[in-house]
Amino acid sequence: MEGPAPALPPLRDVIQRFGLAARKSLGQNFLLDLNLIGRIARTAAPLEGINVIEIGPGPGGLTRALLDAGAARVTAIERDERCVAALTELVAAYPDRLRIVPDDALKIDPRELAPAPRKIVANLPYNRISRHTRA
Repeated sequence: MEGPAPALPPLRDVIQRFGLAARKSLGQNFLLDLNLIGRIARTAAPLEGINVIEIGPGPGGLTRALLDAGAARVTAIERDERCVAALTELVAAYPDRLRIVPDDALKIDPRELAPAPRKIVANLPYNRISRHTRA
């Protein structure tokens, strides 16, 4: 990990400032519980030296936790342009460790986004997953 985490505004402030409201049509559910976010990041561990591809970062709660957990670099794929704007602050806080890709993760080959070693991490909404996996 690269030193202490930068001081960032609370997620609730980011959500309010950018006028974010979870859109059911996108299957969004913004995680605000720092304990749960940390648990998800710890489940993906170890992250030191790993390039993480995060799918659907929303306002960036899990993104922050992945970076704080020592991911070498996080590439966050977000198709909601409202969230992309909110994530820009995180890029400023982690300039060499965070990249935002404004696109649909289902249309991207993750191997093209980050060199190995890499992990894909997400808090995927089950209602969106089941829609894409039904025969």
